[in-house]
Amino acid sequence: MSSIEHSSSLNIGSKIKDYLKLIKPSLSIMVVFSSVLAYLLVPGIESKYVNPLQMTILLAIGGLLVTGSANTINQAVEKDTDAMMKRTANRPVASGRMSVTEAWIFAIVTGAAGIFVLGNYFNWTSAGLAALSLFLYAFIYTPLKKVNAVAVLVGAFPGALPCLIGWAAGDETLSIGGWVLFGIQFLWQFPHFWAICWIAYKDYSVAGFKLLPSEKGPTKFTALQTVIYSLLLLPMGVVPYFIGMSGKIGLIIVAVANLFMVWQCIRLYMEMDIKAARRVMFSSYIYLPVVLFALLGDKL
Repeated sequence: MSSIEHSSSLNIGSKIKDYLKLIKPSLSIMVVFSSVLAYLLVPGIESKYVNPLQMTILLAIGGLLVTGSANTINQAVEKDTDAMMKRTANRPVASGRMSVTEAWIFAIVTGAAGIFVLGNYFNWTSAGLAALSLFLYAFIYTPLKKVNAVAVLVGAFPGALPCLIGWAAGDETLSIGGWVLFGIQFLWQFPHFWAICWIAYKDYSVAGFKLLPSEKGPTKFTALQTVIYSLLLLPMGVVPYFIGMSGKIGLIIVAVANLFMVWQCIRLYMEMDIKAARRVMFSSYIYLPVVLFALLGDKL
């Protein structure tokens, strides 16, 4: 291979890596995961399509495209802010490796493609919800982060919509099961996100983000809010049992997961340090798949 070919190969590889960084694969996969499991939880979904595996893959692709678009817009809008923080300074747009225009083109193409996949292969209810989620995240939540901590409340809506999008892909009437999953993921986000903000508080402060409930940052009030929202998950977690979405085993697993989250948030309130916040964060990462798999296991 000549030096020119080698250089060209490196450039292509670097460009692909930058596009992957734009879509934030780990975050996008987590979002798509909840959407896919919500879809699989729709009653009778396994017999609705001739090739259910193919439809599940198409849902994942559509979700990845829309989520990737939202994450790309976020980086295009926050390029100057990202450049201030060590954690995000190497992102493609913030570092200057990619122009804002290129990022916007990529966002428009992926967003439109994702919405088309959902609308064409599933229904336009799921596509409309995906478009709404994209709009709320990219154009409301993102600029609001520097204005007021209410941004977290606003951001919880697009953060919980993947469950409703997945449910709508299988049941466009948006029956109660989808709203229950939406409610669980909506409440889950507060301790999850505030734990992340607690850990990254110094970086976020430098960037001018106002994301914790207290203007003074990681305080007892902030920790108390994580406890309150984790407690709200307790009654929300029993609703699937009473509407027939889960059996007794699922109810027990969800209850234990909820109590575990409450305990970790209480520990944060008592200990008030980054180590405790990190426990809340990792517990929240475990919580969601445990709950969704428990509900799916009862269905199977």
